[in-house]
Amino acid sequence: MTISVHRLLALPDWRESVRVLAGDVDRPVQLARPMAHSVQPGELVVVVQPIPATDWRIDALLRRTADAGGAGVLLPEGGLLETTRLLAERLGVPLLTSTAPPLDLLISARMLLAAPALDRADLVLAVHDALGPRVRPPEEVVTTLRDLLDAPVALLDDSGALIAGELPHAAEVRVHEPVPQRAQLDEGILLAHPVLLLDTTRPTLWLATELPGRSAARADVVPPALSVAAAAVQRWLLTNRIELERDARSRAALLADLLRLDDEPTADLRRRAADAGWSLGGWHIGIRIGTQSSVDTVARSREVERVLRAEGVGAVVVEHGDGWTGWASFEQEPTADRVRSLAAQLRAATRELRRTLDVHVGVGRPHPQAEGLATTIAEATDAARMARTRPESGRFLHVDQLGMAQLLLEWTRTDTFEPAARTLIAPLRGQPGDLLRTLAAYLDAESSIAETAAVLGVHRNTVAARIERIERLLAVDLSHRDERLALHLACRAVTLAEG
Repeated sequence: MTISVHRLLALPDWRESVRVLAGDVDRPVQLARPMAHSVQPGELVVVVQPIPATDWRIDALLRRTADAGGAGVLLPEGGLLETTRLLAERLGVPLLTSTAPPLDLLISARMLLAAPALDRADLVLAVHDALGPRVRPPEEVVTTLRDLLDAPVALLDDSGALIAGELPHAAEVRVHEPVPQRAQLDEGILLAHPVLLLDTTRPTLWLATELPGRSAARADVVPPALSVAAAAVQRWLLTNRIELERDARSRAALLADLLRLDDEPTADLRRRAADAGWSLGGWHIGIRIGTQSSVDTVARSREVERVLRAEGVGAVVVEHGDGWTGWASFEQEPTADRVRSLAAQLRAATRELRRTLDVHVGVGRPHPQAEGLATTIAEATDAARMARTRPESGRFLHVDQLGMAQLLLEWTRTDTFEPAARTLIAPLRGQPGDLLRTLAAYLDAESSIAETAAVLGVHRNTVAARIERIERLLAVDLSHRDERLALHLACRAVTLAEG
């Protein structure tokens, strides 16, 4: 490796104390020694003792250095004549001044010249000692490395978004290339190192730094230090992954127990839910976020939770099958406006998630208490299954927004079909005139009032009056084919269940 004046200026103690007054700092340096009577080619002359600015020996030293092909002159900090600086500029000799003791700088320069790899080893050792064997969060790793490099450092995710730290040119990191990277910037060099988990080939995270100005000369020294720091981030990822998976298994087991409820939850189940921070009382609206089976749901859970929070949705989210199951809870039955508002927030969250994940989302209706939780989640799951095949809806469906026929047709092969049918025709219960039987007979008779009257043994006007009442109670128009079909299926389902 060629050592230049510029490379010396990148040394930590030089970077903090040395100023360049004149000359080309790309000159190669072959040796560094205190001022003597003669100057050797490639020699950096270090003036150890203070010397007056008006001393003629400074100009003479600059001329001897230029004549011998020396690398430059380093002087203690002090006032220099402008004529001296102009002379150095005209001769092309680098003229440096330092606030630190020149003898200390001379020692570090000679160490670099004698063993260029020592700077790299010192930096690697410093990073290793600073991070140590303890598992440290990414923010601490980034801060430690930033302080040691005296340069911007950041941790990026696999989409290039900042996780910790700051980096002016983060967009220059090629996150899809799983190899260490180096890029030339206008005013420095960008270095990036991938953070890989053992079972992946695509980087989970990227650790990157920008070496500006003088620091760019250390670009060959920094990559091993980045590798050590990336290993520290990897330790955190692995440890955190174990904890996340353990927590995910526990939450999935608790959710499964809740979904199997056919009676009041036991005291143990209530305690486990309380330990998890889950509210079983009040009212719940189910949420189902489905995705591809290849997606690591444990690793992406925090992203899902972050997007929901950003849209103002406070919900429990549990890794469940190919996706996530969740619900929002309310102390009182949510109003229609509140339900619509939540649906709008979830639709916005769906759009945001679809930027990086292929998701489809379904939302259930409000249901009370622990036993209602399974019902609303089942509704959300059915809606999500339908949303998967509906790009025109943005892969998002809310049960309350579905047409009755569409909903019942999709639900005929699900456990939620019969409850949905009962809900649909519930307003007819308890009404005089045997309205449910009248509706079923009317639909079986293909909307013929005469035939319905014959089947029921009543007058045609009685059937017509009942049909008008049915339409008012259910807020439907039986002249519409889809609504007739929906009610026909509902009547059949309830009749079979009660027969």
